[in-house]
Amino acid sequence: MGYIPSGAKWYIADIVQEFKIEGENENVVHIDTTLIRADSPEEAYEKAVELGREAADSYKNSDGKVVNVLYRGLRNLNVVDGELEHGTELLFERRHSLSEQETNDLVREKDQLSVFRPIKSYIDDGDAPQ
Repeated sequence: MGYIPSGAKWYIADIVQEFKIEGENENVVHIDTTLIRADSPEEAYEKAVELGREAADSYKNSDGKVVNVLYRGLRNLNVVDGELEHGTELLFERRHSLSEQETNDLVREKDQLSVFRPIKSYIDDGDAPQ
């Protein structure tokens, strides 16, 4: 498991959502970087997944087309030190026209999320957090 500061209560989750609009070939993928209040990495993971699933939706846009919002998974989960507010979106990414494979590549398995990776794997991969 990665380094978790003593008393850590906040985590940052990258929640991946895909938007598909009726009659359009292109999709839009949002990566919402969201604060999670949790007492452990495991609890942070569960809460992040719950937020993603709760955001899944289907609605008609202003053009009368059905928009399906799909929860695709988590891209990353990191621990932070300090007091913040649960559910605050910190960053936003938008990507257009991603293929199924490109969208799938944004989502990592639980053991690939930073909060669950051993510190040594960052050094081996060359992608240590800055």
